[in-house]
Amino acid sequence: MDKFLYVMKITNFNEPFITLNSMNNLPNQPSINFWIISILAFLWNLIGVFAYLGQSFMSEEIIKSLSQSEQNYFSNLPAWVTAAFASAVFSGLFGAVALLLRKKIAFLLYIFSLITLIIQHYYNFYIQNDIDISGMDVILPLATLFIGILLISFASKMIKIRILS
Repeated sequence: MDKFLYVMKITNFNEPFITLNSMNNLPNQPSINFWIISILAFLWNLIGVFAYLGQSFMSEEIIKSLSQSEQNYFSNLPAWVTAAFASAVFSGLFGAVALLLRKKIAFLLYIFSLITLIIQHYYNFYIQNDIDISGMDVILPLATLFIGILLISFASKMIKIRILS
């Protein structure tokens, strides 16, 4: 009996029944570290969504208060870069939600998020000429790439040890 575990399955709220499942078919239970990392990932990606919304809905008043180079940057920003930004932050947020729900799709969402993040950063570092990105301005883009890679690695490991199903 040690190889099996009784699991309550409810198909109808009025008719619960018990089935016998092999422990090999059940996902492992996550540790407290899993939940801490998953919640931090959710908060990190939520900050990204707020950054996107803040940029997307900047009023003319706010844009006029920026330096001339920043005004040029936002007025010349191509739609595909804005789409990449939106895709990166929302797929990252959905990936974090999937991680909290212990779903494998988190891995794919994080990969998509990283790809679109790289597209956005490529524009910012190599195509646009309005803002000079150097020194301290490089820290946040590098941090987002690093955290994106860590989240992909984390989701991959959680799939391998059967925390995500």
